[in-house]
Amino acid sequence: MKNCYLFFLLIICIPALSQNSFNHFRHNLGENQKQSPTKFFLETESLFLVDLDATEDASWLISDQHSEKPENLIFDSMTLASQLHKLNENTPFEVVHNATIERFIRVYLKNRREYFSKLIGKSKYYFPLFEQVLDKHDLPLEIKYLAVVESALSPTAVSKSGAKGLWQFMYGTATDYNLYIDSFVDERFDLVRSTESAVKYLKDLYAQFDNWDLALAAYNSGPQNVLKAIQRADGSTNFWDIRKFLPQETRSYVPAFYATMYLFNYAHFHELEAEKSDVFYVQTDTIQLQNKVSLKIVHERLYMDYDILKSLNPQYHKDLVPMNHRYSPTLRLPKNLISRFIEKESDIYKQSNKLLQPQKSKRIPIRSNNSYLVQEGDNLHSIASKFGISLSQLKTWNGLETNFLIAQQRLVITDRKVLSTEEAETSNSGHRFSGN
Repeated sequence: MKNCYLFFLLIICIPALSQNSFNHFRHNLGENQKQSPTKFFLETESLFLVDLDATEDASWLISDQHSEKPENLIFDSMTLASQLHKLNENTPFEVVHNATIERFIRVYLKNRREYFSKLIGKSKYYFPLFEQVLDKHDLPLEIKYLAVVESALSPTAVSKSGAKGLWQFMYGTATDYNLYIDSFVDERFDLVRSTESAVKYLKDLYAQFDNWDLALAAYNSGPQNVLKAIQRADGSTNFWDIRKFLPQETRSYVPAFYATMYLFNYAHFHELEAEKSDVFYVQTDTIQLQNKVSLKIVHERLYMDYDILKSLNPQYHKDLVPMNHRYSPTLRLPKNLISRFIEKESDIYKQSNKLLQPQKSKRIPIRSNNSYLVQEGDNLHSIASKFGISLSQLKTWNGLETNFLIAQQRLVITDRKVLSTEEAETSNSGHRFSGN
C-alpha cells in the first residue's frame, strides 16, 4: 500500500526534529461579537520523518543517548509478561510477550517519555472519532493505536514516499478507497473521510488473511509482500514465523503497534501523564457547504483564528473550499460556532464569491490598429517614449514581465478600443501620438 515510516523511527530522532507540544483550544469565543475577536489557540506541527538503517532485530535502538527520565519503578520482565497477558485477554489481537516487544517498550520508556505524554494528550482529540468509526464497522477499537504508529497523530504528516495523513495513504490506495484528491482538496488529510477509508481497507485485509497481525503487516507493506513471506515460511501464518521474510520496515511495524498499545494502556503505571487538552473531537462538528467558500471570509465573519480554522480543515490545500459536481465539501468548526456560521452563511457565500472571482486581466488583445511593429534597435523605453505612454502602461497592456523584445513582434501601444486609420498608420511609421 505504501512505504510509511515507523513510529519507532520517529521517537528517537534528535531533539531538534522532535515535535512541539500539541495544544488544543484553550479559550472559548466571547459572546460579544463587536469586541476584539477572542482566538482559539491550537498548535499543530509537521511530522519529521527520519529514514534510519535498522538491523533485523532492531538492537540498534538500545542507546544511552537522549535519556529523559530513567525508569524508577519496579518493572521486570515477569511484570511486563503479566501485563501483556492481561491485555491479551481483552483484545482480539494476539498480544504476546517476547524479547522484541519488550525491547521496544523499554526503549520508548527510557528515551522518549515526554514524547509519549504528548501523544497520549493528542489522543484525547482523535481517539473518540476513531472509536466511533471502528464501532460502526464492528472492528476492534485497538486499531486506533495504528494511527499513532503511522503518523504520530499528525493529520498533515507526509512521508518521503508520498504517504499522507493520519493513516498514511499512498495516492493509489487512497483513490481505490474513494478518497477525493485534486489540486485543491486531498481527503487523505480529512479526519473523518480518511479514517473511514483506513477502516474499510483494514477490514478488507482482515477478510483476506483472517489474522490481525498479518492484516497490519499488509497495511504497511501491501498484501503481496505478506503472501510471499507466508510462502517462504512454508505456509506459516504466524507473524513471528514470517517476520524475517518481510520488508525491513514491516518487521518492526507490528512490534511497534503492540508496544504503543501497551504504553497507552499502562500509562498510569509508568507515570506517563497526558498533556492537558481543553477540547476534544466531540467539541467540534462539520457543516455541509452549499457553495464554494473562502476560509479567509469564514475567519473574518466568525472571528476565528485563521490558523486554527486551517488546522481543523487540513484537507484544503489553499484558501478555497471548492464546489464541483464530484466533490461536496464540509467544514469542521467548534460546535459553539456552528450557529454563528448558519446565521452568516448567505453573506459568507456572497463575500467568498466576490473574493474568489478571477481578477480581470489588464492585458489588451493585440489588433492591427492598436499596436506597433517592433523594429531592430527598439527597446521598451524608446517605444513608450515614442508613443507618449509610460513604461508601466506598455508592460501592463502587453503582459510583459521582462524587458526582452524581438523584432517583428507587435506591442499594444494604446488602451483605446479603436484608432483612426491615420493613427494606425503613424503607429507603424514611428510617429509620436498620445496613447491616452
